[in-house]
Amino acid sequence: MRICELKHKEVINICDCCRLGVITDVEFDPCSGCIKEFIVPGPGHLFSLFGRDSEYVIPFGCVTQIGDDIVLVNINAEERLRKCE
Repeated sequence: MRICELKHKEVINICDCCRLGVITDVEFDPCSGCIKEFIVPGPGHLFSLFGRDSEYVIPFGCVTQIGDDIVLVNINAEERLRKCE
C-alpha cells in the first residue's frame, strides 16, 4: 500500500464509533522508514468554512486495522487532539 492510498481513507475510532475524518498527512521515522503517526484534521468551525485550528495525531500503534476504505483506531480522541501551529 502506498501513502497516497492511505491519505484517502476514513478514520473511525472503535472506542466510541466516531468518525474522526480522513487522513491528510503521515509522519514517519526517516531512519527506519516506519510510519509513526497519522494526522487527521480536527473538528472545524461553523460548517468548516473558517478552517480548523486542531488536528488528531494518531500513533501507528493505535491502529487496529486498515481496510479497503477505512482505518480503525483505538484512541481517546480528546487526548490526541492538538492545536495546529
